[in-house]
Amino acid sequence: MQTGYVYHEIFGWHDTGTFVGDTPSDPGAGLQPYMNYEHSDTKRRIHELIVVSGLFEELQRISARPAHESELRLVHTERHISSIRNQSKNRLGGDGGDLGTPFGKGGYDIAAMAVGGAIDLFDSVLKGEVKNGYALIRPPGHHALPDLGMGYCLFSNLAIAIRSAQQSRPNVKVVTVDWDVHHGNGTQDIFESDPNVLTISLHQDRLFPHHTGDREERGVGVGHGTNINVPLPPGTGNGGYRYAFEKVVIPAIRKFKPDIIAVSSGFDSCVFDPLGRMLVTAAGYQELTRMLMEVADEMCEGKIMMVHEGGYNAVYSPFCGLFVLQQLSGHFKLSDPFGDSVNAYPGQELSEYQKTQIDKSAAFVADLP
Repeated sequence: MQTGYVYHEIFGWHDTGTFVGDTPSDPGAGLQPYMNYEHSDTKRRIHELIVVSGLFEELQRISARPAHESELRLVHTERHISSIRNQSKNRLGGDGGDLGTPFGKGGYDIAAMAVGGAIDLFDSVLKGEVKNGYALIRPPGHHALPDLGMGYCLFSNLAIAIRSAQQSRPNVKVVTVDWDVHHGNGTQDIFESDPNVLTISLHQDRLFPHHTGDREERGVGVGHGTNINVPLPPGTGNGGYRYAFEKVVIPAIRKFKPDIIAVSSGFDSCVFDPLGRMLVTAAGYQELTRMLMEVADEMCEGKIMMVHEGGYNAVYSPFCGLFVLQQLSGHFKLSDPFGDSVNAYPGQELSEYQKTQIDKSAAFVADLP
């Protein structure tokens, strides 16, 4: 079987406006109009590198289709769905709800395509129609809450895909691993009381949102213990992430015994990202993917699906994406032209402070139900 792959050119048409990074332009304040951090180039260039490298020919393309409103309602409120849909008809579009998640006219339809692609890939991996898969979709989803879009996310793509699978398989067990540099607060919130979904987030401590992602957030009610946060110090590189996987992620997956592993794959933990202060390289992401594949082979017949989240460096993120997909598919086309430099950075080694912080999260693995 091949690796499933979801991409549609319409994702590059999601319009986030002429912001100055993440701030509206304001001549009086010296904020010259430019572009939003969350713009199309990064994701489009990932896809184009996959095609130009020849890897695309080794993948099984899964078409993206619009999610039905009934599917969106598996996670989101009618008020939120209606708000996005109605604003999407406006000449200048609207905002997801936090005044930092702009979208242009037609944004609802593009966001629904992202959700539909995630649902169908999750279903294909779960059924064994593909061996694993990657959904290169936009806008991202892991910050979206049931009644609020935030952090560039309109709908919770992965959470809706999981809820959709639960309709036909109510007892399906899922582990979500979020390696985006920002805390996966939306995914955590949606599943905090669900004992069948273990959510694990590795993120730069208090980067975004500033008030979520602490270790003490463990889940609620019958879901207590099924949320593990690994807040990492700024500057954590390949060694720190590898140690976090060895001590937290892999043992937690083994203990939870999932039917599928789902990854929120953000490349804003990479060494060159403008929003994060981490040092992960393409080789680092490849190693994390390899580790997940090994434990997936052991626990859930190799079933892994990934949905794309953040990543804002249009030069280096494409190589991170390529290396993840090369590992998933087993077809290696290109090396990292930046690798000799970035893999040798002194900060790539695990520091004693990083180890101490990770060990604090590792202590919660024993409490998994």
